Amino acid sequence: MISIRNITKRYGGGSASILAVDGVSLEVGAGEVLGFLGPNGAGKSTTMKMVTGFLTPTSGTAVVCGRDVVEDPVGVKSAIGYLPEGAPNYPDMTARSFLDFIARVRGLSGAEKKRKVDAVVERVHIGGVLRQPIETLSKGFKRRVGLAQAMLHDPPVLILDEPTDGLDPNQKHEVRHVIRAMADRGDSGRAVVLSTHILEEVEAICTRAVIIAKGRVLVDGTPAQLRAMSKYHNAVSVTLVPPINAAGEPVNLAGELATMKWVAEVEDQGVRHVPVSPAGPGGPRQSCTLLAKGGRPLLADVTSLAKSRGWTIETVSVEAGRLDDVFRELTQKEHVRAGGAA
Repeated sequence: MISIRNITKRYGGGSASILAVDGVSLEVGAGEVLGFLGPNGAGKSTTMKMVTGFLTPTSGTAVVCGRDVVEDPVGVKSAIGYLPEGAPNYPDMTARSFLDFIARVRGLSGAEKKRKVDAVVERVHIGGVLRQPIETLSKGFKRRVGLAQAMLHDPPVLILDEPTDGLDPNQKHEVRHVIRAMADRGDSGRAVVLSTHILEEVEAICTRAVIIAKGRVLVDGTPAQLRAMSKYHNAVSVTLVPPINAAGEPVNLAGELATMKWVAEVEDQGVRHVPVSPAGPGGPRQSCTLLAKGGRPLLADVTSLAKSRGWTIETVSVEAGRLDDVFRELTQKEHVRAGGAA
């Protein structure tokens, strides 16, 4: 539904020109929710503006539902629902008049216009503010009105730039549910691209994630594939009851855990004293996170070592990996590679 091939955007000319987007290529199919991630200035919004026809690419192509953004920009816009960064609108209009105006721009009229406006109002829960001027609304409600205008004409492609920015946790949950529901319709579903700085959002609703920096794609994969790139993939977090030495002090077990064959590193959170309570006996507890070499599973090795040493394991868990860890490592490496300060 979206096919981008080696698209670039350069501002200015000569030695002073700025390459904002540098050969981005990707495809998005029906039913996919693509999280578009990157630090500020990575080229996310510029790429979205080229795909939606608001900016002309310097080179490369973008095709939406079979229509080229350069050759048929109006056709592309008709197939897209677009929520730009900041959710721009006409502040002196009421929410209702704004949506009616957008509906007419989209070619809707009569009973069909009323039906589609009413449906989107209910879907994003803005019925209580329809008569208010948009300039009087909170940031969260302005964002919802912006999302409503993007969804109004039931487009096959949604491109959303920071769709949950400014929403409270309940509102974020509702909007994420709406986005997921719009995409999750099998072959007849929508293709959704959303730019976000909220990695939790990728975990919650995205089927794929693309990380870009300096205008280049660094990685493209499912959230599970990205987590597998984290140094915390298959890491084991364990809390042990350490033995007491001859001096009456708890033995620090981090050193012995670090000698295990497939342990790359031990993050020692130290020994703490737990007071006696109805939940269990008190005494010293040591918590560590064991990072695995090459993501190799460690749990069986850790439990086997604890059993052989007579250590009591109070809690143990295995991590899938951390997206924030992958994001920082990739984007920081790209910053250094491109000549920036570490």
